[in-house]
Amino acid sequence: MPRGTAPRLDVRVGAPDLGPWREGNALPGVWSFTASAGGPHVCVVALTHGNEIAGAVAMERWLRRGLRPVRGRLSLVFANLAAFARFDPEDPTASRFLDEDMNRLWDTDTLESGRRSCELTRARVLRPLFDTADVLLDLHSMLWPSDPVILAGTMPRARRMGLALGHPPLVVADQGHTAGARLIDYAPFRAPRGKATAILVEAGSHWEAATVASMEEATARLLHLTGTLDAGDGVLPRPDRAADPPARLVEVTRTITVRTPGFVFLRPFRGGAVVPQRNTLIALDGEEEIRTPHDDCVMVMPSLRALPGHTAVRLARFVPEEG
Repeated sequence: MPRGTAPRLDVRVGAPDLGPWREGNALPGVWSFTASAGGPHVCVVALTHGNEIAGAVAMERWLRRGLRPVRGRLSLVFANLAAFARFDPEDPTASRFLDEDMNRLWDTDTLESGRRSCELTRARVLRPLFDTADVLLDLHSMLWPSDPVILAGTMPRARRMGLALGHPPLVVADQGHTAGARLIDYAPFRAPRGKATAILVEAGSHWEAATVASMEEATARLLHLTGTLDAGDGVLPRPDRAADPPARLVEVTRTITVRTPGFVFLRPFRGGAVVPQRNTLIALDGEEEIRTPHDDCVMVMPSLRALPGHTAVRLARFVPEEG
């Protein structure tokens, strides 16, 4: 692929019919079920971005097949229904959001400000539900070529949860984006003395059946790990760890935010690629050279055509295994 050119936008999964599920039973677009046995409140979120339909495909299937918790409470959330309503497979990137990115709004000042937008209104509606979550899994997919990853933010408890899932096997500890706070960065999930934990799974390429399957595997592992489901629930796949590669943790050492319209990578890096040598030139941002800050530098989700103010790539190093 020539540098800076967009990948082919083939939509290989059909958008689900969410008509029966739009109203919800707890909030619009939110289905929440409570078991008779006690346990944590687990929220699984799809459609934080309206064009990332793989999570909605999986979640619609779970609802249709009657997924219910055996312990605790399970909430299934279709987050940005307004943007999803405009999804068009002929122009599949256009419905990521309507007014602003819903995954850059989750700091308290923004939520409680006087600003108005479609996404901010929806975030305020969902906020009380997320305030009650013990565990949250935010399902995403990717435009640019990359191995699937778990984003765990800054909290050690989120990193431990990601490693315990083991799918995807690469767990990224990061600081997020300068453009705004993600849902997994929302205050309850970052409270130093809190217990609420949130992780984000980037499960694969947009609009691919393999991405839907990856989301189902990650969700099944989470729901079994938390005790929300038993192994034989019959809706989600039984977690299969037989072929698991070792889970690895990487820590972001530098986030590259685009400064100029002339930003360009010197070759089309794939997410998860490891650049062996420190000080390797990987990109130019106008006249500024972008080089790897250390040996064995992991390229986390490079965006090969990023705009000024957006994240182009996160550079990370492997964290030595404990023990």
